Amino acid sequence: MGGSDDPPEGTPEGAPGGGDDEYRSVVFDESFIRAARLQEYSAEERVTDHAPAVRRRPRRRRGLPHQALILVMLVAVAFGTAIYMGVRHPYQGPAAQRLGEPARLNVVPLAPRHPVPGADDPDRLYAHSPAARFRTGADGITLPGGRRTAHFSDDQVLSALAIAKDYIVRSSLEPDVLTGGPVRTVRVLLDPDQHDQFDRGFSHPAADGRNTPTGWLVRFDPGHARLADDQTRVQGHLTLTESDSSTLEVTADHTLVYALRPADDPHGKVSLFTVRRELLFRFDRDDLRLHHTRLVTSSVRAGPLSCAENPANHLRPLLAGQTPKDGAPADTDPYTPDGVTHLCGTLADRAQPTGG
Repeated sequence: MGGSDDPPEGTPEGAPGGGDDEYRSVVFDESFIRAARLQEYSAEERVTDHAPAVRRRPRRRRGLPHQALILVMLVAVAFGTAIYMGVRHPYQGPAAQRLGEPARLNVVPLAPRHPVPGADDPDRLYAHSPAARFRTGADGITLPGGRRTAHFSDDQVLSALAIAKDYIVRSSLEPDVLTGGPVRTVRVLLDPDQHDQFDRGFSHPAADGRNTPTGWLVRFDPGHARLADDQTRVQGHLTLTESDSSTLEVTADHTLVYALRPADDPHGKVSLFTVRRELLFRFDRDDLRLHHTRLVTSSVRAGPLSCAENPANHLRPLLAGQTPKDGAPADTDPYTPDGVTHLCGTLADRAQPTGG
């Protein structure tokens, strides 16, 4: 009999002796079999389905190479880190730092040398004052032609100018605001970043350049003076510049003249009160879209006022016939751009009505 490696019938005739020796080095292990592209059907499958003897096995899908997978993960981590640092990094650019600054508010009272002129009729006082040719109310706040800038469209420029005008109207012409009423109509125009400063000023007013309500808006002490009419005279201008690729700035320079009577005497003499407001507004694209603005600086000169009065919270004008007990050494005319006199100034005689 043949050995355990020989067929039961022995080695066929004509076959070379030891025929298995030439294939002995080939090992058909499990991985080799799984990788075969062709697979033989079983006898039962061939009889039942009349299938061919072999079938093609589907190609096995291979995942990304290990090195490619690591590279993709590294790119994703780097991209996420860049986004995070761009949002959270404390070292922001100059424009972002400027937008976060608190508003600087400066209010200077102007004291007259002589008794305040008065009359029964506001129109008579206006006619004999430098405000004789001023326009009335919001008509005095004219918009320049809106021209696109390097990085902002015509519509964005016009929007910035319109928001600035809206702020001036609400903060210096609305009767409710002028007489010490609610100030929400002004507050809603400010960027939310400035709401805390605005609210803090009205809850704890101070002449410190930060918490000064009369820097945000014009309002009279309702227990001291009242409006003689609502025909406030206004003159001034708006100018717009692009400070950088993401920011517009609007400068407003207006003189407003109010006719006032004593709060406790509806038939008392009328006197004029003049306020010169120079405001700087700043806008980014979100402000333009949401109809907000940031008040950067507010420089106000107002009179006739007594230098002894603190104008931070309310304005308490000197009314017809009144004279201040104190003054300042130099004339300041709110009708001309002389620059701001700090602490207190003297209201120039030429700024008052004559022949009333």
